[in-house]
Amino acid sequence: MQVYLPIAELSVNALLILGLGGGVGFLSGLFGVGGGFLMTPLLIFIGVPPAVAVGTQANQLVGASVSGVLAHWRRNNVDVRLGGVMLVGGVLGTGLGVWLFGLFQQLGHIDLVISLSYVFFLGTVSGLMLWESIRTMLRGRAKAVAPRKLHHHTWLHGLPFKMRFPRSRLYISALLPAGIGFVGGILVAIMGIGGGFLLVPAMIYILGMPTGLVAGTSLFQIIFSTGMAAFLQAATNQTVDIVLAMLLLVGGVIGAQFGTRAGARLRGEQARALLALMVMAVAVKLAVDLIVRPEDLFSITRPGMP
Repeated sequence: MQVYLPIAELSVNALLILGLGGGVGFLSGLFGVGGGFLMTPLLIFIGVPPAVAVGTQANQLVGASVSGVLAHWRRNNVDVRLGGVMLVGGVLGTGLGVWLFGLFQQLGHIDLVISLSYVFFLGTVSGLMLWESIRTMLRGRAKAVAPRKLHHHTWLHGLPFKMRFPRSRLYISALLPAGIGFVGGILVAIMGIGGGFLLVPAMIYILGMPTGLVAGTSLFQIIFSTGMAAFLQAATNQTVDIVLAMLLLVGGVIGAQFGTRAGARLRGEQARALLALMVMAVAVKLAVDLIVRPEDLFSITRPGMP
C-alpha cells in the first residue's frame, strides 16, 4: 500500500514504514532506550532525505517522550526542578541547532553533516557499550564487585550559581545541568534524536543523580526540546512530514509493548552487547555509504528539492 509523503516528496510503502516504527519501538522496549538514533538512519536507508528524516523524527519523539514521562511521573521518578534547569539550556541549544541546520541546508551540506554526526556518535557510543559489556561478561557474575562512590568532586563542582535540588539530593552549579541540556538541544535539532544515550550517562557521572530519577528527568526535558525542535524545523526549514511521523508513531507504540515484555528475558550485559552491535552496524553502513562510489554520479535537482 503506497502513500505519498508530501514533504519528503516520494511515495513509500505504508506497511514498510509501520514495520520500521514497530521494529524500532520493539528495540526501544527491549533495550530500554529511545529509538531516535536508529530510526533516522533507517529512514535515510530507504530513501527519505536526511533533512526530512531528522525533522520528522524530532516530531515523533514528542509523543514517545510524553508516554515515558507519564509512566515515570506515576512512580515519582521525575526531578522537575533539575529538569527545568536542563530545559533552559535545552531551549537555547535547540534554537542554535535549528539555526545551524538551516545554515548547512542552505549551503547544501546538511546531508553530509547528518551522516558524519551519526557515524561519529553511534560509532563512539557503540564501541564503549560493547567494551563495557564484554568486560562485564568476562568478569562473570560470581565475582563480587566492590561498591564505588557514584561520583567524585572535580573542578566542575566548584562552578558558581549553585542550586539545591532536594529531589535528587544535590547541591551543584546550575551551569552543569543547563550545559547538559544545551548539548542535548543541539543533538535534537541536528540529528533528530532525544540525546538520551548521551544525556543519561552525563546526568549520572557528571551531576551524580540517583539512577532511578535519571530516565524520567531526562524525558521530561526532552519533551520540550523535541517539541520546540519539531516546531522550528517545520516553520523555518519545512522538514517535518506529518504523514511519515504518524505512521512511525503508530508502529512504535505497538512495537514497544512487545519489546518491553521480551526485555525481561535478557540479562543486562547481554542486552547492552546486542544493542552495541546493532548500533555499530548502523554506523558502519552510514560510513560505507559515505565512502563507496555511488551508482549515479550526477543528479539534477532544483532549489527546494531533496
